[in-house]
Amino acid sequence: MPIDESRTFKPINIAILTVSDTRSLKEDTSGEILAQRIADKGHNLVDRHLVRDETAKIIAQLHQWIDDQAVDVIITTGGTGLTGRDITPEALNAVKDKDIPGFGELFRWLSYDKIGTSTVQSRACAVVSRGTYIFALPGSNGAVKDGWDGILDTQLDSRHRPCNFVELLPRLQEK
Repeated sequence: MPIDESRTFKPINIAILTVSDTRSLKEDTSGEILAQRIADKGHNLVDRHLVRDETAKIIAQLHQWIDDQAVDVIITTGGTGLTGRDITPEALNAVKDKDIPGFGELFRWLSYDKIGTSTVQSRACAVVSRGTYIFALPGSNGAVKDGWDGILDTQLDSRHRPCNFVELLPRLQEK
């Protein structure tokens, strides 16, 4: 994944939403891993929340950040599995303008090297909503590392070539 060092790094503003019925922010290790990686990369962590696995609460928080011009990207962790309480992808469907299908496909491909066929149980996904990227990662520490290290680290770097998500930000709401 080539980074063009002759280009200027452009930090973006990222919010983290942890979806969990069992954790508090203090116990949110996957959210903490994301927060640290965001800071280490030089991006701005503009907000971080934890909500229960309740569609209305997830949607409300997503809308709040989507409407906030200071938020470029939302990364969720948790709620992407197959159980009855795992409803993060459904919440993203309720707010999306467009899917980014390659994100989930690539995530599962990367994850396969670590957890084998169990990766089919992940519904990691990504969407665009009113000019904001939203990436939904599983809640495990390993999954968050796979998603950030294998995809988001480079795609959220304005220097990545041949293309990246950052350079598209100003054009996401074109008509």
